[in-house]
Amino acid sequence: QVQLVESVVGSVQAGGSLRLSCAASGGIFITYTMAWFRQAPGKEREFVAIISLRGGITYYAASVKGRFTISRDNAKNTVYLQMNSLKPEDTGVYYCAASLYGSSRSSHPDEYGYWGQGTQVTVSS
Repeated sequence: QVQLVESVVGSVQAGGSLRLSCAASGGIFITYTMAWFRQAPGKEREFVAIISLRGGITYYAASVKGRFTISRDNAKNTVYLQMNSLKPEDTGVYYCAASLYGSSRSSHPDEYGYWGQGTQVTVSS
């Protein structure tokens, strides 16, 4: 089983940038499709971005496309989320998730068996 740990608890003003990292251990990282989700207070967890096993395929939610970039370094067992042009509505707890040999279009939380503990991102206006 894979364990996931997110890092960078961040606070930034609107228009700023943050990079989230998620380190994986306990599994063969390259066998996991990786994704980021987020959850705002009082709302359901929502899909943000996904990256395929070797990083060749990425897919984004419409709300972040063009502003966020997901990437992975399989040598470091780490997935990243570069967030630019941040908006207050990007505020929430961000989670990384892993799906063993998952589809590169898996955007529903139920399709992921492994989750990090979450990291808070706050974007002030």
